[in-house]
Amino acid sequence: MRSPRRCSRNACPRQAVATLTYVYNESTAVVGPLAAFAEPHTYDLCEPHARSLTAPRGWDVVRHEGEFEPPPPTTDDLVALAEAVREAARPVAPRPPDGDAKLNQAPQPGRRGHLRVIPPHH
Repeated sequence: MRSPRRCSRNACPRQAVATLTYVYNESTAVVGPLAAFAEPHTYDLCEPHARSLTAPRGWDVVRHEGEFEPPPPTTDDLVALAEAVREAARPVAPRPPDGDAKLNQAPQPGRRGHLRVIPPHH
């Protein structure tokens, strides 16, 4: 399953809930809800970093009013979760007992599926 996007700030382990975009020609930093996809030249931020962001002198910050919420799971996330649950629910093939004679024998020359074992020449 895909892991959630993380905050772009160095060493921040928190989940991203906002996206920071710089609009250079307007000297503006825009902090809005998390974009659907990670884009180049944007930065994903956790809530504390989104709330405390400051812009360079002379720049404005336009910040989303309201709560930043984690994105809902995507269809890909739900499908991956369902597949993981199905895989975990599959019965495990029984293991042969430890005393099985085949486990203790040396391999014998012969045919094994689509491969053929050729005995060494002496």
